[in-house]
Amino acid sequence: AAAEPPLRWEPRCRQQLRHLRDGGGIAARLPPRLEGRWVSTGCEVRPGPEFLTRSYLFYANRLFKALQFYYWDPSCRDPSYSLVIKGKLRLRQASWITRGATEADYHLHKVGIVFHSQKAMREVASWINTTAGCGGFLRPGRSWAPGALYELLSAKSERDCTPALGFAMHELSLVRVETRYQPVARPQQSGSRLVEELYLGDIHTEWGERLHYRPTGYQRPMQSAVHHVHPCPACGIIYRADEHHPPVLPAQAQLPMQLSGSWVSTHCEVRPAVLFLTRYFIFHGNNHTWEGYYYHYSDPLCKQPTFTIYASGHYTQGIPSSKVRGGTELAFRVTQARVTPMDQVTVTMLNSSEPGSCGLTSSWSAGVEQDITPTNGCLALGISLPHTEYELFKTEHDAQERSLLYIGERPTDGSSPDSPAKRPTSYQAPLVQCAGAPEEFSNYLSLKYSGKKDANGNEALKPLPVAFLLFVALVFLRWD
Repeated sequence: AAAEPPLRWEPRCRQQLRHLRDGGGIAARLPPRLEGRWVSTGCEVRPGPEFLTRSYLFYANRLFKALQFYYWDPSCRDPSYSLVIKGKLRLRQASWITRGATEADYHLHKVGIVFHSQKAMREVASWINTTAGCGGFLRPGRSWAPGALYELLSAKSERDCTPALGFAMHELSLVRVETRYQPVARPQQSGSRLVEELYLGDIHTEWGERLHYRPTGYQRPMQSAVHHVHPCPACGIIYRADEHHPPVLPAQAQLPMQLSGSWVSTHCEVRPAVLFLTRYFIFHGNNHTWEGYYYHYSDPLCKQPTFTIYASGHYTQGIPSSKVRGGTELAFRVTQARVTPMDQVTVTMLNSSEPGSCGLTSSWSAGVEQDITPTNGCLALGISLPHTEYELFKTEHDAQERSLLYIGERPTDGSSPDSPAKRPTSYQAPLVQCAGAPEEFSNYLSLKYSGKKDANGNEALKPLPVAFLLFVALVFLRWD
Protein backbone atom coordinates (compact mmCIF):
# COMPACT_ATOMS: atom_id res chain seq x y z
CA ALA A 1 0.00 0.00 0.00
CA ALA A 2 1.05 3.60 -0.55
CA ALA A 3 2.90 5.26 2.30
CA GLU A 4 0.56 7.00 4.74
CA PRO A 5 1.09 10.44 6.28
CA PRO A 6 1.88 10.53 10.00
CA LEU A 7 -1.70 10.82 11.27
CA ARG A 8 -0.88 10.07 14.89
CA TRP A 9 -3.69 12.28 16.20
CA GLU A 10 -6.09 11.95 13.29
CA PRO A 11 -7.63 8.46 13.30
CA ARG A 12 -10.62 9.53 11.19
CA CYS A 13 -8.30 10.68 8.40
CA ARG A 14 -6.34 7.44 8.59
CA GLN A 15 -9.55 5.43 8.56
CA GLN A 16 -10.88 7.28 5.49
CA LEU A 17 -7.63 6.79 3.57
CA ARG A 18 -7.62 3.08 4.37
CA HIS A 19 -11.28 2.81 3.40
CA LEU A 20 -10.48 4.36 0.01
CA ARG A 21 -7.44 2.14 -0.43
CA ASP A 22 -9.61 -0.92 0.19
CA GLY A 23 -11.85 0.15 -2.69
CA GLY A 24 -14.49 1.87 -0.57
CA GLY A 25 -16.89 -1.04 -1.03
CA ILE A 26 -17.49 0.10 -4.62
CA ALA A 27 -18.40 -2.15 -7.53
CA ALA A 28 -18.75 -1.20 -11.20
CA ARG A 29 -20.36 -3.33 -13.90
CA LEU A 30 -19.13 -3.44 -17.48
CA PRO A 31 -21.18 -2.61 -19.41
CA PRO A 32 -23.19 -0.44 -16.99
CA ARG A 33 -26.95 -0.65 -16.53
CA LEU A 34 -28.46 2.78 -17.25
CA GLU A 35 -32.23 2.23 -17.29
CA GLY A 36 -34.12 4.56 -14.98
CA ARG A 37 -33.88 8.14 -13.80
CA TRP A 38 -30.71 9.78 -12.49
CA VAL A 39 -30.64 13.14 -10.73
CA SER A 40 -28.17 15.70 -9.45
CA THR A 41 -27.64 15.68 -5.71
CA GLY A 42 -27.17 19.45 -5.48
CA CYS A 43 -26.33 22.59 -7.43
CA GLU A 44 -23.55 21.84 -9.92
CA VAL A 45 -20.93 24.28 -11.17
CA ARG A 46 -19.56 23.95 -14.69
CA PRO A 47 -16.69 25.99 -16.17
CA GLY A 48 -17.76 29.46 -17.20
CA PRO A 49 -19.22 29.43 -14.58
CA GLU A 50 -22.57 27.79 -15.27
CA PHE A 51 -24.90 26.71 -12.45
CA LEU A 52 -27.24 23.82 -13.16
CA THR A 53 -29.07 20.70 -12.02
CA ARG A 54 -29.75 17.63 -14.16
CA SER A 55 -32.40 14.93 -14.43
CA TYR A 56 -31.76 12.18 -17.01
CA LEU A 57 -34.12 9.34 -17.91
CA PHE A 58 -32.81 6.33 -19.84
CA TYR A 59 -35.23 3.84 -21.38
CA ALA A 60 -34.69 0.13 -22.06
CA ASN A 61 -34.94 0.77 -25.83
CA ARG A 62 -31.83 3.03 -25.66
CA LEU A 63 -33.82 6.25 -25.97
CA PHE A 64 -33.23 8.96 -23.39
CA LYS A 65 -34.76 12.23 -22.23
CA ALA A 66 -32.44 14.61 -20.41
CA LEU A 67 -33.46 17.75 -18.56
CA GLN A 68 -30.89 20.42 -17.75
CA PHE A 69 -31.98 23.32 -15.54
CA TYR A 70 -29.81 26.46 -15.61
CA TYR A 71 -29.71 29.19 -12.96
CA TRP A 72 -28.45 32.71 -12.36
CA ASP A 73 -27.08 31.85 -8.91
CA PRO A 74 -24.71 29.27 -7.33
CA SER A 75 -27.45 27.99 -5.02
CA CYS A 76 -29.74 26.97 -7.90
CA ARG A 77 -32.67 28.99 -6.56
CA ASP A 78 -33.19 31.47 -9.43
CA PRO A 79 -33.93 29.55 -12.67
CA SER A 80 -32.86 31.04 -15.99
CA TYR A 81 -33.87 28.46 -18.59
CA SER A 82 -34.35 24.71 -19.04
CA LEU A 83 -33.23 22.43 -21.84
CA VAL A 84 -35.13 19.33 -22.96
CA ILE A 85 -32.83 16.90 -24.78
CA LYS A 86 -34.12 13.78 -26.52
CA GLY A 87 -32.04 11.19 -28.34
CA LYS A 88 -30.65 7.70 -28.47
CA LEU A 89 -27.61 6.22 -26.73
CA ARG A 90 -25.68 3.09 -27.67
CA LEU A 91 -23.10 1.64 -25.30
CA ARG A 92 -20.02 0.36 -27.07
CA GLN A 93 -16.88 -1.15 -25.56
CA ALA A 94 -14.77 -0.63 -22.47
CA SER A 95 -12.67 2.50 -22.84
CA TRP A 96 -9.02 2.00 -23.83
CA ILE A 97 -8.20 5.41 -22.41
CA THR A 98 -10.18 5.73 -19.17
CA ARG A 99 -9.96 2.40 -17.34
CA GLY A 100 -13.26 1.32 -15.82
CA ALA A 101 -15.37 3.45 -18.19
CA THR A 102 -17.55 2.44 -21.12
CA GLU A 103 -17.52 4.36 -24.38
CA ALA A 104 -20.85 5.23 -25.99
CA ASP A 105 -22.30 6.77 -29.14
CA TYR A 106 -25.27 9.11 -28.96
CA HIS A 107 -27.56 10.78 -31.47
CA LEU A 108 -29.68 13.82 -30.64
CA HIS A 109 -33.22 13.93 -32.03
CA LYS A 110 -34.46 17.18 -30.50
CA VAL A 111 -33.34 19.92 -28.13
CA GLY A 112 -35.84 22.48 -26.86
CA ILE A 113 -35.54 25.44 -24.51
CA VAL A 114 -38.00 26.94 -22.02
CA PHE A 115 -37.24 30.42 -20.65
CA HIS A 116 -38.16 31.27 -17.08
CA SER A 117 -38.07 35.07 -17.35
CA GLN A 118 -38.04 37.89 -19.88
CA LYS A 119 -34.43 38.56 -18.90
CA ALA A 120 -33.39 34.99 -19.74
CA MET A 121 -35.26 35.09 -23.04
CA ARG A 122 -33.64 38.36 -24.06
CA GLU A 123 -30.11 37.28 -23.14
CA VAL A 124 -30.20 33.82 -24.68
CA ALA A 125 -31.96 35.05 -27.83
CA SER A 126 -29.17 37.58 -28.34
CA TRP A 127 -26.64 34.71 -28.40
CA ILE A 128 -28.69 32.51 -30.70
CA ASN A 129 -29.65 35.20 -33.20
CA THR A 130 -25.95 35.73 -33.99
CA THR A 131 -25.47 32.04 -34.88
CA ALA A 132 -25.33 31.16 -38.56
CA GLY A 133 -28.71 29.90 -39.75
CA CYS A 134 -30.45 30.94 -36.53
CA GLY A 135 -30.92 34.67 -37.15
CA GLY A 136 -34.69 34.47 -36.90
CA PHE A 137 -34.85 32.31 -33.83
CA LEU A 138 -36.60 34.98 -31.77
CA ARG A 139 -37.51 38.46 -32.92
CA PRO A 140 -36.10 41.34 -30.83
CA GLY A 141 -38.61 42.59 -28.29
CA ARG A 142 -40.71 39.44 -28.33
CA SER A 143 -42.44 39.06 -24.99
CA TRP A 144 -41.78 36.12 -22.73
CA ALA A 145 -44.37 33.36 -22.86
CA PRO A 146 -44.27 31.26 -19.69
CA GLY A 147 -44.10 27.56 -20.49
CA ALA A 148 -43.46 28.01 -24.21
CA LEU A 149 -41.01 25.48 -25.68
CA TYR A 150 -38.74 26.70 -28.48
CA GLU A 151 -36.89 24.26 -30.70
CA LEU A 152 -33.11 24.64 -30.77
CA LEU A 153 -32.19 21.46 -32.58
CA SER A 154 -34.11 19.08 -34.80
CA ALA A 155 -32.56 16.10 -36.53
CA LYS A 156 -35.38 16.13 -39.11
CA SER A 157 -34.95 19.75 -40.16
CA GLU A 158 -31.15 19.61 -39.67
CA ARG A 159 -31.33 22.86 -37.74
CA ASP A 160 -28.96 23.30 -34.81
CA CYS A 161 -28.88 26.50 -32.78
CA THR A 162 -27.32 24.94 -29.67
CA PRO A 163 -23.65 25.99 -30.21
CA ALA A 164 -24.50 29.54 -29.11
CA LEU A 165 -25.20 28.13 -25.64
CA GLY A 166 -21.94 26.19 -25.53
CA PHE A 167 -24.16 23.12 -25.46
CA ALA A 168 -22.98 19.62 -26.27
CA MET A 169 -23.88 16.19 -24.91
CA HIS A 170 -20.41 14.71 -25.30
CA GLU A 171 -20.71 13.78 -21.62
CA LEU A 172 -22.72 10.77 -22.84
CA SER A 173 -19.70 9.40 -24.73
CA LEU A 174 -18.06 8.20 -21.48
CA VAL A 175 -20.13 6.33 -18.91
CA ARG A 176 -19.48 4.59 -15.60
CA VAL A 177 -21.95 3.35 -12.96
CA GLU A 178 -20.74 2.61 -9.44
CA THR A 179 -22.69 0.81 -6.72
CA ARG A 180 -21.98 0.80 -3.01
CA TYR A 181 -23.84 0.39 0.26
CA GLN A 182 -24.56 3.22 2.68
CA PRO A 183 -24.84 2.22 6.35
CA VAL A 184 -28.25 2.93 7.87
CA ALA A 185 -27.80 4.95 11.05
CA ARG A 186 -31.22 5.09 12.65
CA PRO A 187 -32.38 4.10 16.14
CA GLN A 188 -33.25 0.40 16.31
CA GLN A 189 -32.25 -0.05 12.67
CA SER A 190 -29.18 -1.64 11.20
CA GLY A 191 -27.98 -2.72 7.81
CA SER A 192 -27.29 -0.70 4.71
CA ARG A 193 -28.97 0.67 1.60
CA LEU A 194 -27.87 0.51 -2.01
CA VAL A 195 -26.48 3.66 -3.64
CA GLU A 196 -25.97 3.91 -7.40
CA GLU A 197 -23.95 6.72 -8.99
CA LEU A 198 -23.72 7.63 -12.67
CA TYR A 199 -20.48 9.21 -13.84
CA LEU A 200 -20.63 10.94 -17.21
CA GLY A 201 -17.80 12.59 -19.15
CA ASP A 202 -16.21 15.83 -17.96
CA ILE A 203 -16.82 19.27 -19.48
CA HIS A 204 -13.77 21.05 -20.95
CA THR A 205 -12.63 24.00 -18.85
CA GLU A 206 -12.15 26.16 -21.97
CA TRP A 207 -15.43 27.37 -23.46
CA GLY A 208 -14.09 27.29 -27.02
CA GLU A 209 -13.09 23.62 -26.70
CA ARG A 210 -16.17 22.13 -25.08
CA LEU A 211 -18.03 21.60 -28.37
CA HIS A 212 -15.25 19.36 -29.73
CA TYR A 213 -13.85 17.76 -26.59
CA ARG A 214 -14.22 14.03 -26.07
CA PRO A 215 -14.09 13.33 -22.32
CA THR A 216 -11.42 11.27 -20.59
CA GLY A 217 -12.49 12.18 -17.04
CA TYR A 218 -15.80 12.62 -15.21
CA GLN A 219 -17.97 15.41 -13.87
CA ARG A 220 -19.86 15.37 -10.57
CA PRO A 221 -21.86 12.12 -10.44
CA MET A 222 -25.62 11.86 -10.56
CA GLN A 223 -27.43 9.35 -8.38
CA SER A 224 -30.24 6.93 -9.03
CA ALA A 225 -33.61 8.45 -8.15
CA VAL A 226 -34.41 5.15 -6.43
CA HIS A 227 -31.05 4.23 -4.92
CA HIS A 228 -29.45 7.41 -3.62
CA VAL A 229 -27.70 8.62 -0.49
CA HIS A 230 -30.02 9.54 2.38
CA PRO A 231 -30.72 12.22 3.30
CA CYS A 232 -30.69 14.05 -0.05
CA PRO A 233 -32.92 17.15 0.12
CA ALA A 234 -32.25 18.05 -3.52
CA CYS A 235 -32.93 14.59 -5.00
CA GLY A 236 -36.72 14.58 -4.58
CA ILE A 237 -37.05 18.20 -5.69
CA ILE A 238 -35.12 17.56 -8.90
CA TYR A 239 -36.92 14.25 -9.52
CA ARG A 240 -40.34 15.95 -9.41
CA ALA A 241 -39.31 18.88 -11.63
CA ASP A 242 -39.92 19.29 -15.34
CA GLU A 243 -38.94 21.84 -17.97
CA HIS A 244 -41.92 24.06 -17.04
CA HIS A 245 -41.36 23.75 -13.29
CA PRO A 246 -37.60 23.83 -12.66
CA PRO A 247 -36.31 22.71 -9.27
CA VAL A 248 -35.64 25.42 -6.70
CA LEU A 249 -33.23 24.01 -4.15
CA PRO A 250 -33.41 24.73 -0.40
CA ALA A 251 -31.57 27.82 0.79
CA GLN A 252 -28.15 27.20 2.30
CA ALA A 253 -26.27 29.45 4.67
CA GLN A 254 -23.06 30.91 3.25
CA LEU A 255 -20.15 29.48 5.19
CA PRO A 256 -17.02 31.50 5.94
CA MET A 257 -13.83 30.09 4.46
CA GLN A 258 -12.43 27.92 7.27
CA LEU A 259 -9.47 26.01 5.85
CA SER A 260 -7.69 25.03 9.06
CA GLY A 261 -7.63 21.31 9.68
CA SER A 262 -7.33 18.13 7.64
CA TRP A 263 -9.26 17.21 4.52
CA VAL A 264 -9.37 13.96 2.56
CA SER A 265 -10.94 12.61 -0.65
CA THR A 266 -14.35 10.97 -0.37
CA HIS A 267 -13.68 8.51 -3.22
CA CYS A 268 -11.14 7.52 -5.86
CA GLU A 269 -10.88 10.53 -8.19
CA VAL A 270 -10.31 10.56 -11.94
CA ARG A 271 -8.55 13.29 -13.89
CA PRO A 272 -8.56 13.76 -17.65
CA ALA A 273 -5.74 12.09 -19.55
CA VAL A 274 -5.96 9.82 -17.27
CA LEU A 275 -4.99 9.84 -13.60
CA PHE A 276 -6.55 8.06 -10.64
CA LEU A 277 -5.79 9.50 -7.23
CA THR A 278 -6.83 10.36 -3.71
CA ARG A 279 -5.82 13.54 -1.89
CA TYR A 280 -5.11 14.46 1.71
CA PHE A 281 -4.46 18.05 2.85
CA ILE A 282 -3.57 19.81 6.08
CA PHE A 283 -4.02 23.59 6.35
CA HIS A 284 -2.46 25.61 9.14
CA GLY A 285 -4.45 28.80 9.58
CA ASN A 286 -2.11 30.26 12.19
CA ASN A 287 0.72 30.75 9.66
CA HIS A 288 -1.07 30.15 6.31
CA THR A 289 0.96 27.07 5.42
CA TRP A 290 -0.29 23.84 3.92
CA GLU A 291 0.80 20.33 3.10
CA GLY A 292 -0.69 17.89 0.65
CA TYR A 293 -0.38 14.20 -0.16
CA TYR A 294 -1.35 12.99 -3.63
CA TYR A 295 -1.70 9.22 -3.88
CA HIS A 296 -1.65 8.10 -7.52
CA TYR A 297 -2.94 4.75 -8.76
CA SER A 298 -3.24 2.79 -11.99
CA ASP A 299 -6.85 1.67 -11.50
CA PRO A 300 -10.27 3.34 -11.03
CA LEU A 301 -10.74 1.93 -7.51
CA CYS A 302 -7.37 3.29 -6.30
CA LYS A 303 -6.08 -0.11 -5.19
CA GLN A 304 -2.87 -0.30 -7.24
CA PRO A 305 -0.50 2.51 -6.16
CA THR A 306 1.99 3.95 -8.63
CA PHE A 307 3.53 6.89 -6.77
CA THR A 308 2.87 9.38 -3.97
CA ILE A 309 3.73 13.08 -3.97
CA TYR A 310 4.04 15.15 -0.84
CA ALA A 311 4.04 18.92 -1.41
CA SER A 312 4.03 21.92 0.89
CA GLY A 313 4.16 25.70 0.87
CA HIS A 314 2.03 28.65 1.88
CA TYR A 315 -1.16 30.38 0.77
CA THR A 316 -2.55 33.90 0.72
CA GLN A 317 -5.51 35.38 2.54
CA GLY A 318 -8.63 34.61 0.52
CA ILE A 319 -10.89 37.20 -1.10
CA PRO A 320 -14.45 36.65 -2.44
CA SER A 321 -14.51 35.74 -6.12
CA SER A 322 -16.16 38.31 -8.36
CA LYS A 323 -16.53 35.77 -11.17
CA VAL A 324 -17.82 32.71 -9.32
CA ARG A 325 -20.24 33.79 -6.63
CA GLY A 326 -19.81 31.78 -3.46
CA GLY A 327 -16.17 31.05 -4.22
CA THR A 328 -13.00 32.40 -2.63
CA GLU A 329 -9.84 33.29 -4.54
CA LEU A 330 -6.46 32.34 -3.11
CA ALA A 331 -2.90 31.96 -4.39
CA PHE A 332 -0.86 28.91 -3.40
CA ARG A 333 2.90 28.72 -3.38
CA VAL A 334 4.49 25.28 -3.67
CA THR A 335 8.03 25.38 -2.28
CA GLN A 336 8.88 21.79 -1.33
CA ALA A 337 8.03 18.35 -2.67
CA ARG A 338 8.94 14.72 -2.11
CA VAL A 339 8.15 11.69 -4.28
CA THR A 340 7.73 8.02 -3.37
CA PRO A 341 7.56 5.61 -6.34
CA MET A 342 5.34 2.65 -5.49
CA ASP A 343 5.77 0.35 -8.50
CA GLN A 344 8.54 -0.72 -10.84
CA VAL A 345 7.09 1.20 -13.80
CA THR A 346 7.51 4.51 -11.99
CA VAL A 347 10.92 3.52 -10.63
CA THR A 348 12.16 2.74 -14.15
CA MET A 349 10.77 5.99 -15.51
CA LEU A 350 12.37 8.10 -12.76
CA ASN A 351 15.72 6.36 -13.07
CA SER A 352 15.65 7.07 -16.81
CA SER A 353 15.08 10.80 -16.31
CA GLU A 354 17.69 13.36 -17.30
CA PRO A 355 20.46 13.65 -14.70
CA GLY A 356 19.84 16.48 -12.24
CA SER A 357 16.21 16.91 -13.29
CA CYS A 358 14.51 14.72 -10.64
CA GLY A 359 16.31 13.93 -7.40
CA LEU A 360 19.54 11.96 -7.23
CA THR A 361 20.40 10.39 -10.59
CA SER A 362 19.48 6.68 -10.92
CA SER A 363 18.80 6.42 -7.18
CA TRP A 364 15.07 5.68 -7.13
CA SER A 365 13.64 2.50 -5.61
CA ALA A 366 10.12 1.35 -4.79
CA GLY A 367 8.72 2.52 -1.45
CA VAL A 368 11.61 4.93 -0.75
CA GLU A 369 10.77 8.64 -0.55
CA GLN A 370 13.13 11.20 -2.08
CA ASP A 371 13.22 14.99 -1.79
CA ILE A 372 13.01 16.67 -5.20
CA THR A 373 13.32 20.24 -3.87
CA PRO A 374 17.11 20.44 -4.52
CA THR A 375 16.51 19.72 -8.24
CA ASN A 376 13.73 22.34 -8.41
CA GLY A 377 11.13 19.63 -8.87
CA CYS A 378 10.94 16.64 -11.17
CA LEU A 379 10.86 17.18 -14.92
CA ALA A 380 9.63 13.63 -15.59
CA LEU A 381 6.54 14.21 -13.42
CA GLY A 382 5.97 17.76 -14.63
CA ILE A 383 6.73 19.26 -11.20
CA SER A 384 8.46 22.64 -11.12
CA LEU A 385 9.57 24.30 -7.87
CA PRO A 386 8.92 26.89 -6.62
CA HIS A 387 5.52 27.24 -8.24
CA THR A 388 2.46 29.48 -7.73
CA GLU A 389 -1.12 28.55 -8.56
CA TYR A 390 -4.17 30.82 -8.58
CA GLU A 391 -7.02 28.96 -6.97
CA LEU A 392 -10.74 28.92 -6.29
CA PHE A 393 -12.10 27.44 -3.05
CA LYS A 394 -15.51 26.88 -1.52
CA THR A 395 -16.70 25.26 1.71
CA GLU A 396 -20.17 23.96 2.49
CA HIS A 397 -21.99 21.41 4.62
CA ASP A 398 -23.62 18.33 3.13
CA ALA A 399 -26.96 16.88 4.26
CA GLN A 400 -25.14 14.93 6.98
CA GLU A 401 -23.61 18.18 8.33
CA ARG A 402 -20.11 17.19 7.28
CA SER A 403 -17.77 20.01 6.20
CA LEU A 404 -16.80 19.80 2.53
CA LEU A 405 -14.01 21.63 0.74
CA TYR A 406 -14.19 22.26 -3.00
CA ILE A 407 -10.95 23.18 -4.78
CA GLY A 408 -10.76 24.59 -8.31
CA GLU A 409 -10.97 22.21 -11.25
CA ARG A 410 -7.70 21.54 -13.06
CA PRO A 411 -7.40 22.83 -16.66
CA THR A 412 -8.47 20.07 -19.03
CA ASP A 413 -5.51 20.68 -21.33
CA GLY A 414 -3.08 19.60 -18.62
CA SER A 415 -1.68 23.06 -17.98
CA SER A 416 -1.48 24.78 -14.60
CA PRO A 417 -3.50 27.76 -13.28
CA ASP A 418 -0.26 29.72 -13.01
CA SER A 419 -1.76 33.15 -13.75
CA PRO A 420 -4.87 35.00 -12.52
CA ALA A 421 -6.38 34.66 -16.01
CA LYS A 422 -6.26 30.86 -15.67
CA ARG A 423 -7.95 30.76 -12.27
CA PRO A 424 -10.61 27.98 -12.26
CA THR A 425 -14.32 28.77 -12.61
CA SER A 426 -15.53 25.33 -11.46
CA TYR A 427 -14.61 22.75 -8.86
CA GLN A 428 -13.16 19.29 -8.39
CA ALA A 429 -14.80 16.56 -6.33
CA PRO A 430 -15.08 17.72 -2.72
CA LEU A 431 -12.80 16.79 0.15
CA VAL A 432 -14.35 16.00 3.52
CA GLN A 433 -12.95 17.36 6.77
CA CYS A 434 -11.57 14.50 8.81
CA ALA A 435 -9.93 16.49 11.62
CA GLY A 436 -9.85 20.02 12.97
CA ALA A 437 -6.70 21.96 13.79
CA PRO A 438 -6.14 21.81 17.57
CA GLU A 439 -3.69 24.45 18.72
CA GLU A 440 -1.66 21.92 20.69
CA PHE A 441 -0.67 20.19 17.46
CA SER A 442 -0.16 23.24 15.23
CA ASN A 443 3.45 23.90 16.20
CA TYR A 444 4.46 20.29 15.60
CA LEU A 445 2.70 20.22 12.25
CA SER A 446 4.20 23.54 11.17
CA LEU A 447 7.69 22.26 11.85
CA LYS A 448 7.02 18.90 10.25
CA TYR A 449 5.59 20.38 7.06
CA SER A 450 5.17 23.63 5.23
CA GLY A 451 1.68 22.88 4.14
CA LYS A 452 -0.25 23.56 0.98
CA LYS A 453 -3.50 22.91 -0.52
CA ASP A 454 -4.38 21.32 -3.71
CA ALA A 455 -5.91 22.95 -6.67
CA ASN A 456 -6.36 19.96 -8.73
CA GLY A 457 -7.22 16.40 -8.38
CA ASN A 458 -3.75 16.38 -9.57
CA GLU A 459 -1.14 18.16 -7.65
CA ALA A 460 -0.93 21.78 -6.99
CA LEU A 461 2.09 20.90 -8.91
CA LYS A 462 2.36 20.94 -12.64
CA PRO A 463 0.48 18.19 -14.47
CA LEU A 464 2.18 15.09 -15.76
CA PRO A 465 3.72 15.53 -19.21
CA VAL A 466 2.15 13.75 -22.17
CA ALA A 467 5.27 11.65 -22.72
CA PHE A 468 4.98 10.12 -19.26
CA LEU A 469 1.24 9.47 -19.65
CA LEU A 470 1.86 7.66 -22.94
CA PHE A 471 4.66 5.66 -21.33
CA VAL A 472 2.41 4.48 -18.52
CA ALA A 473 -0.50 3.82 -20.90
CA LEU A 474 1.65 1.57 -23.09
CA VAL A 475 2.80 -0.43 -20.07
CA PHE A 476 -0.79 -0.88 -18.86
CA LEU A 477 -1.87 -2.07 -22.29
CA ARG A 478 0.99 -4.54 -22.35
CA TRP A 479 0.07 -5.86 -18.90
CA ASP A 480 -3.62 -6.14 -19.72
